[in-house]
Amino acid sequence: MNAAVTSRQDILEACRQLVRTDGWDAVNIRTVAAACGVAVGSIYNYFGSKAELVSATVESVWCDIFHTPEDPDLFQSAESCVRWLYQRILYGAQTYPGFFSMHSARFFHLEKAEGRVRMEQTWSHMMDGLCTVLERDARVRPGAFDSAFTPRVFAGTLFSLLLGDMVRGQNDPAAALELVRRILY
Repeated sequence: MNAAVTSRQDILEACRQLVRTDGWDAVNIRTVAAACGVAVGSIYNYFGSKAELVSATVESVWCDIFHTPEDPDLFQSAESCVRWLYQRILYGAQTYPGFFSMHSARFFHLEKAEGRVRMEQTWSHMMDGLCTVLERDARVRPGAFDSAFTPRVFAGTLFSLLLGDMVRGQNDPAAALELVRRILY
């Protein structure tokens, strides 16, 4: 048995490890308690239900995959940002096999509403980041954006492409990079 955990973060790390090794079906109160070396009641001290535990695990996985990098230069241009996002998709696909396709299919159901809200919060954060990068990118040609075709509209297009590739398991940024080059530079 593992050393007993004593924090929410320790429990979420155990959940991510279970997802990596045994898949999503392994994330339940009993298996997580066993993985953490604690009584079932200890998990309930941090999570009121299995749904809450799974939702927090989903958010934790999204944060692990798309955490903010330490290198701020990665976000100086739309191209470098797109490359980084696709590298993170590859990391997520390798670290959490099936997560993207499973998540899109499974967590859009009503009984997983909290997981869906957390996913949408993560996506919103990513969209905001893309918009910021587009607004700061010194290479964007003058007149690329106007009142109808704003950085947010273009970020939405890029993000839709990214999400589609994520769900299909395609980790090649070529189409997104070509879109950036043709429209912005």
